[in-house]
Amino acid sequence: MSDYIDCHYALTRADRSTRPYLTGPLSVETAIVGGGLAGLTVALELARRGRSVALIEGRRIGWGASGRNGGFCAPGFAIGIDGIAARAGVETAHELYALSREAVLYVRDNLAKAGMPVDPARMGHISARRVPALAELEAYRDKMATLGVELRVLPTPETRALLRSEAYFDSIIEPLAFAMQPLDYALSLAREIEDCGGAVHENCPALALHKVGHAYRLMTPRGQVSARNVVICTGGYTGRLLPRLRRAMLPIATYAMATEPCAELLDRAIATSMCISDDRRAGDYYRRLEDGRLLWGGRITARTRDPNDLAALLQRDMGAVYPQLSGVKIETAWSGLMAYARHHMPQVGRSEEGLWHCTAFGGHGLNTTAVAGRLVAAAIAEGDDRHRLFAPFGLDWNGGPFGPVAAQLVYWKLQAQDWWAERNTRR
Repeated sequence: MSDYIDCHYALTRADRSTRPYLTGPLSVETAIVGGGLAGLTVALELARRGRSVALIEGRRIGWGASGRNGGFCAPGFAIGIDGIAARAGVETAHELYALSREAVLYVRDNLAKAGMPVDPARMGHISARRVPALAELEAYRDKMATLGVELRVLPTPETRALLRSEAYFDSIIEPLAFAMQPLDYALSLAREIEDCGGAVHENCPALALHKVGHAYRLMTPRGQVSARNVVICTGGYTGRLLPRLRRAMLPIATYAMATEPCAELLDRAIATSMCISDDRRAGDYYRRLEDGRLLWGGRITARTRDPNDLAALLQRDMGAVYPQLSGVKIETAWSGLMAYARHHMPQVGRSEEGLWHCTAFGGHGLNTTAVAGRLVAAAIAEGDDRHRLFAPFGLDWNGGPFGPVAAQLVYWKLQAQDWWAERNTRR
């Protein structure tokens, strides 16, 4: 696994402050385990309400996938409205989608409050198709219009005017989406939690969790936290602290890289500042950075160790889409673990009285951490029961030792299907 410092975001982060190590006992109303965006959102929402809260992180704030991801913030979930409706019903699907749109605005407002407003020129997300799909995209656009969502479909000529690659055909644009520096965002949430009176502790792994009467006790190497509520938000780095939760997730690795500054070359290939992805299950995602670099990510694997040729693999993927960028130097390449559930939806809810989980955001984009974090905080503080919208997507068993193998086989199958579809298109 790439070290934290190898991530482009870590090298360019604005906030280099550290948080204290926990020593001795601490008593709060709610303890959060995990300093990613989900845990930070729960803690922030409780702290804003004046609730007593402490967050403990085993490494550094944003060290995991929350500080290494593509930085895309777009509404929706990976399996789409139809996928949610198939398991949870149409009404639930619509409610969750509406919450995801609210969450995009929530993240945007938080960024503005932290002095990092979203650049209007960088608003929008293009989802490009690697096979012709104009009729399908137009049908989806019209369906979403009935929900008050305005999307824009680009036929192949317009798509290729923005994305100068023969790999792409038609595309669809979500104008509400945007991209950002996710590590800086995570650190801004930590600062506001502290400003509101909450405690944030780094390099402080939770070693054990015990039920003590009507409360819980979290043990750390040199301290302990007593709390009436505990929220586990450890994502792809979930260990054995809550065995049932570990048995319900799969840690899946994804990869990313950042190029050298190459604005002139990028102008010949990518004529937009919007964030971009394709529709494959493990497709490419990328965006132009403000400093003239290109951030490129893609590939997923059940292996948690980095390949030796990580940068070369991603550079090859980039060159296959944009041959004009084949010679661009790669400055940094890194990986991160995301948590996936078998049902491909976040896992949000209460295991027992006072014990919550908020995890499995892999593949959804960072807005879903805001959806879940806000719902859990509202449930704890006010008894809000909207977290039950996620009840149909519970802690399904991950398949044990066969889970990663099955996940890898499914990924290879999807890759083969994508390859075959593209091959037939180009005949």
